[in-house]
Amino acid sequence: MMNKLIVFFCCLFFTTNEKPAKANVDPIPKKMIQKIDTAKVDAPVEGQIYNAQVLKDFFGKLEQNENQKNQKINIVHIGDSHIQGDLMTNEIRKNLQQRFGNAGRGLVFPYQLARTNGSYNERFKSNRAWESYRNILPFKSNPVGLSGIGLWRDSGGFVMEMNVKDPAYNFNTIKIITPQNQDMFDLAVSSKINSIQTTEPRVITHKIKKGEVLGTIADKYNVSVAEIKRDNRLKSNNIRAGRTLKIATNETRPKTISMSEFVPLTIESDSFSHYYNSDSPLSRIFLIPNKEASNYELNGLVLEKDASGIIYSGIGVNGAKYSDYNKYPLFFEQLKALHPDLLIFSLGTNESYDHLDATNYIKELREFISNIKAQKIDAPIIVMTPAPSLLRRKPNNYINDYAKEIIETAQKDGFAVWDLYDEFGGMSGIKQLKAQGLIGPDWVHYSKKGYEKQGNLFTQAFLKTYDNFKLKN
Repeated sequence: MMNKLIVFFCCLFFTTNEKPAKANVDPIPKKMIQKIDTAKVDAPVEGQIYNAQVLKDFFGKLEQNENQKNQKINIVHIGDSHIQGDLMTNEIRKNLQQRFGNAGRGLVFPYQLARTNGSYNERFKSNRAWESYRNILPFKSNPVGLSGIGLWRDSGGFVMEMNVKDPAYNFNTIKIITPQNQDMFDLAVSSKINSIQTTEPRVITHKIKKGEVLGTIADKYNVSVAEIKRDNRLKSNNIRAGRTLKIATNETRPKTISMSEFVPLTIESDSFSHYYNSDSPLSRIFLIPNKEASNYELNGLVLEKDASGIIYSGIGVNGAKYSDYNKYPLFFEQLKALHPDLLIFSLGTNESYDHLDATNYIKELREFISNIKAQKIDAPIIVMTPAPSLLRRKPNNYINDYAKEIIETAQKDGFAVWDLYDEFGGMSGIKQLKAQGLIGPDWVHYSKKGYEKQGNLFTQAFLKTYDNFKLKN
């Protein structure tokens, strides 16, 4: 009887003659779809993270820092457009840092210079254009690394300015991530004025009187007619009374030329980056060419504070899939520079648009994890199931299948799961998402409100699971 009712309501839900949903709707329904065979694996606990035992050591470190406030804890969240815009991740970042301390903004990238969208927390500008390439495009030997987007120039003469818009993320340390950790950039926080003393011709303004011609004016100031015509862009010798001419005389006068020059900071390096540490917090910094370099490739910057707590880095590329990240070994090599204590993955929507079946989706996920572990990164993993969406205006059953397979694979492969698909009501709840203004007009991307809700729901699940861990230990 229950199965018949579910089929009835699903058919009713997707009928083309359905009336528009009212503005006042009930909360997003929970558990409207039976997603897994509970005989195979324990069902996720509602409102918590499934298979959370893999997070035990991470939670232990988090608890130690909560008591002693003596560590920086790095969380790295990798995904697609849902992450590139930094709406969901910014909400998680703020929430966790409020509880555990703000140790810094984490990874940032000059999305504006790559002509795409990015976080609202910082802004970049440059006096020169930059080349860019994204991991979603066919493979090329471009410097596509940690940010999933390569950014480069093959000549100097540039100044790249970064301004932090949110004072909460003023930083003490900035780290520069480049391919093979090459020393390509210098940093500056200020410039000095260099003055040069020189001379310039004395220029006189002459008002033409009635009856004057160019010849008499030239004789008066001891210059040639050709010079007057050149300096005033005259095409003929005809002039009119009342107009003015600029006359560059043979006399000279002193002139001071002032030039602004950026003062490079003293940069240090380790195996992963070149970095600078300031005693006082900074909100603005300039990247300038290292004079010893011949080309300039930037994969990201890492901003940290002189404080303990959470550093939450987001890595996202519009349209990305696991297979896109898997194409570029540099991504996995540079991931070590973030020293992740916890990894979170949010991918799957774009795979569904390729009609990738669940078996091959899990295959790509496993390859992604294998590439990470090959770099000896041994951080626990939380995989978020993809959020509900439509596929060309029809139910996206691929997403439903991915969610099932992720949960069924979690224990065997040793990762945790947060079931966003279920939290947002699955396919049966998608009309309510639209009515509440949480999903966008394309039924794929979410609104700012929708992404922030995702971030808040994840934070609640994370903290609830963590607090349960503390009660048991």
